[in-house]
Amino acid sequence: MISKNLFLQGIFPFEGIGMEKPVPLHGELAHFVPDGVVNQTLYFRGGNSSSELIAVVLMRDGVPMRYFPIGAKGDVHVPLRVVEDIEGGSMIELFIAAPAGVRGSVVVDLGMVEH
Repeated sequence: MISKNLFLQGIFPFEGIGMEKPVPLHGELAHFVPDGVVNQTLYFRGGNSSSELIAVVLMRDGVPMRYFPIGAKGDVHVPLRVVEDIEGGSMIELFIAAPAGVRGSVVVDLGMVEH
């Protein structure tokens, strides 16, 4: 079985509209899992330049799957090895939740493998 490594990663500016209102972070941070393929998340790393707590939200088909809180001017590393298979036909996206009016940049790196 051939495996393919995938990464949703980059540095992106954000402006929060409320912790309870996650919004898409950037169009580059979306991936459609092809039919007949299984996707597994391996890890999430993130950093937050703002002075407030934020959360990066891993969405699957528009529904929150995992929340990754990142402290003020902090970072996080979460190993996810084979937490859950994501079946083909699913859309994976990274959203951001931040207090209203909070601005900053977030560094995200979600590592995945598909087979």
